Amino acid sequence: MEPIAIIGIGCRFPGAKDPEAFWQLLRNGVDAITEIPKNRWNLNEYYDPNPEIPGKTNSRCGGFLQQVDQFDPHFFGISPREAMSMDPQQRLLLEVAWEALEDAGQVQEQLSGSRTGVFVGISTNDYSLIQGEGYSQQIQGYDLTGNVLSLAAGRLSYVFNFRGPSMAIDTACSSSLVAVHLACQSLWNKEASMALAGGVNVIVSPTGHIGLTNLKALSPDGRCKTFDAEANGYVRSEGSGFIVLKPLSQALADNDQIYALIRGSAINHDGRSKGLTVPFGPAQEALIRQALDNAGVAPAEISYVELHGTGTPLGDPIEAIALGTVLDTDRPPGNYCAVGSVKSNIGHLEAASGIAGLIKVALSLKHQQIPPNLHFHQPNPYIPFDTLPIRVQQSLTPWPQGSTPAKAGISSFGFSGTNAHIVLEQPPQSADISQQQQSYLLPLSAQSQEGVKSLAQTYQNFLETQEPDAVSLADICYTASVRRTHYEHRLALLADSPTQLQEKLQDFLQSKLETNQASNRKHRRPKLVFVFSGQGPQWWEMGRELLEQEPVFRAIIKECDALIKSHTNWSLLAELTADAAESRLQETEIAQPAIFALQVALARLWRAWGIEPKAVVGHSLGEVAAAHIAGVLSLADAVQLICDRGRLMQQATGNGKMAAVELSPKDTEYWLRGYEGRLAIAAINSPTSTVVSGEPAAIESFLQLLQREQPTVFCKLLPVNYAFHSPQMLPFAEKLVETLNQLQPQAAKIPIFSTVTGQSSNGADFDAAYWGRNLQQPVRFAPAIEELVNAGQTIFLEISPHPVLSGYISQCLSHLGQEGTVLSSLRRGQPERATLLSSLGNLYNLGFTVDWKQLYPSKCEVVSLPSYPWQRERYWFEPKPQTKLTNSKTNLHPLLGQKVRSAIKETLFESELSINLQPFLVGHQVYGIVVLPGAAYLEIALAAAKVAFGSGSSLQQVLIQEPLIIPEDASHR
Repeated sequence: MEPIAIIGIGCRFPGAKDPEAFWQLLRNGVDAITEIPKNRWNLNEYYDPNPEIPGKTNSRCGGFLQQVDQFDPHFFGISPREAMSMDPQQRLLLEVAWEALEDAGQVQEQLSGSRTGVFVGISTNDYSLIQGEGYSQQIQGYDLTGNVLSLAAGRLSYVFNFRGPSMAIDTACSSSLVAVHLACQSLWNKEASMALAGGVNVIVSPTGHIGLTNLKALSPDGRCKTFDAEANGYVRSEGSGFIVLKPLSQALADNDQIYALIRGSAINHDGRSKGLTVPFGPAQEALIRQALDNAGVAPAEISYVELHGTGTPLGDPIEAIALGTVLDTDRPPGNYCAVGSVKSNIGHLEAASGIAGLIKVALSLKHQQIPPNLHFHQPNPYIPFDTLPIRVQQSLTPWPQGSTPAKAGISSFGFSGTNAHIVLEQPPQSADISQQQQSYLLPLSAQSQEGVKSLAQTYQNFLETQEPDAVSLADICYTASVRRTHYEHRLALLADSPTQLQEKLQDFLQSKLETNQASNRKHRRPKLVFVFSGQGPQWWEMGRELLEQEPVFRAIIKECDALIKSHTNWSLLAELTADAAESRLQETEIAQPAIFALQVALARLWRAWGIEPKAVVGHSLGEVAAAHIAGVLSLADAVQLICDRGRLMQQATGNGKMAAVELSPKDTEYWLRGYEGRLAIAAINSPTSTVVSGEPAAIESFLQLLQREQPTVFCKLLPVNYAFHSPQMLPFAEKLVETLNQLQPQAAKIPIFSTVTGQSSNGADFDAAYWGRNLQQPVRFAPAIEELVNAGQTIFLEISPHPVLSGYISQCLSHLGQEGTVLSSLRRGQPERATLLSSLGNLYNLGFTVDWKQLYPSKCEVVSLPSYPWQRERYWFEPKPQTKLTNSKTNLHPLLGQKVRSAIKETLFESELSINLQPFLVGHQVYGIVVLPGAAYLEIALAAAKVAFGSGSSLQQVLIQEPLIIPEDASHR
């Protein structure tokens, strides 16, 4: 059989809220047993050191969780009313199952509808006792669905939309290990593609303690002393654990982390042993042999066995002899197998005990250390250690050297007689992965703002506890982005090292970090505009870092390079990689194709990352890239257009000037009076910003005029020697139209807004004549932005080597009284990938869906990270005060008891009689036997008559047919 990989772990155990805390508890030998908390029951009311006292428990201790009354129902789409009725075991299962899936790096959206199986070990339900006993009129429908054991598994499958097998298993203490066995069988039989297996136990009623005290099963001192001479019973505990399982081949293909491998398993039953709850050694021996045989593992290969190990005088010797007999088969002398039990740390989790032991072993195999078994001081004299090849693990040690890979077994036996054994193996070693030192984006999200803050704090704590270089930044960010579910409240942090990430988290928690943190509630369907700049922002090193680091970007640049070469005598790649002194990117015929190629490559990269525009707009030459991205022009046609355009406009160089003026178009036209034919408005960039273009002398004169007449108006001569978008360009525009006579634009697939017309277009009019107008007429950028805003677009991403339009877009938004977001792709002199990621983080915060996998073309490892930050509140059933069923007059006699509500005509009373409850009865004995006095019958009858009929009742012809004997160790009801 193919091994089954354990790819994720979730757990909540006494003293340990997650797998990492559990491992630290184990390796440090922590005893997590405490006195029974006050919020469970009144210890003084139910405790008595004498186990013979009815209705009492001789144990003051247990292993308990905190906040079992707390839950985050909103996360799971559960109403507060339903949550109140839900067994805390179901609540705990939901949270721990989710944490296990997160640890496994399984994203909910991808699992929904899958053949994922759910197998839950569960045996008791204390909460239903609180809800139902004596309060039947308060019972609701939710009390049924919230408490039946079958829904412990069914609810998980329902909430997560899993379509595989789903079952709750009750075999008492072996329930959760039987659940793991059945999950493996389901995977091997291809009934499920993945499986969740585990168990749960929550203690909120003294009932179990009382019953087990009566069975003499509990340790009076509250400790499991496995295989020790002082073993005197076990201590009850609560908790939950889940593992996520996949066939090994699938886990490797999916790049999952692997804690350990399940090589084989087996289950059986004791049959008719010496008693219903008495362990049976031959059955245990047969079980372990069958599990090893199923796994294809020899007994001598087993280095460690996690025992059932309850620490009972009866069970420990039986288990030791059965296990030792199996392990002794063909085992070299002196090759001892280490044994231990997690019950010595956290107590007996009953239905969840098996999964607790399995998780302990899985963590041990991962860390290659075996933690100590506690409370072992003197070997149990009934265990022949001198003839058995087992030794109790008493300290933290490395995994024994021997067979490779290391192998271990886990046993779990139920007092139902059902037994289970699992064989685990060390996971395959993963190859060391060389990761590039660069910036990464850490996305954090939750269903509330408070949740994001909580998650940031847990990540801060996580990073503080990590050893240097223990976990790479790439692995952390890969796991948090690619292998986690994303919610509507978000935070994205950019860092180039774990230390810097820790600093960013600290700044956020101290409100020192400015972020565009937002939620999808504000932007349910965020719309983005790609804005392609014109000429000017190019610089000699643009795109160089992305050429080296981003395969998508590099591929598009190479494709453009090949097309450009077919129209020119120069190489795009050569120009983009030239030294500063040799760069020709300031020459128009080089600059325009280079800017175009960079813009197309950036746009393709953004789209590869999942960032899709809902509209595009271009400024001057930027319209060429916009038209291609919108689907109006093929890449080949667009390259021809931009090469011809750049070549022709190069011919206009040296014959003009341009100037930026902070005036409205109307005011600019006013001051241009007298310059007709010499100067013209070249661009309307914002309601208060224009560009003037024309003859050099006229530009100089115009600027002098403004400085003299309007000294407060900002105006600046641009560092160019051409007059683009002016009448000077008319002859070049006509030539461009001639060269493009074969151009056939297509209908736009993405809405495109023209800066020639200032309006939206379907793309069909982007013909040769249009591109002539684009070259010569004013750039109507501000009117186009206004049209976009009126169409509901308020998020803009500039696609350029350096932001030159972002300020103008902000001015347009302000003028229209609209809030918006303007982001850039690159910045001159700044690390390119980090700049892109910074804007990507802002888009993520705004609610955009990111294809995170595309950000990690090289292989990264899934690592265990902090789990979802539950925002819990208290949901707990509080019985309402009720009218007593008995008349207050029943207090007339201490032996009468309570009146029973009944459908029959007769009046009934119920009373419990025992020496412990009514010690005065000891005073009436016959031959040393306590017998209820005859007078007591008369007193009880008279009291009952008074309650039923009032005063004045009498008794006649009373006959006592037989005496009522009161036993010393029991009671009568």
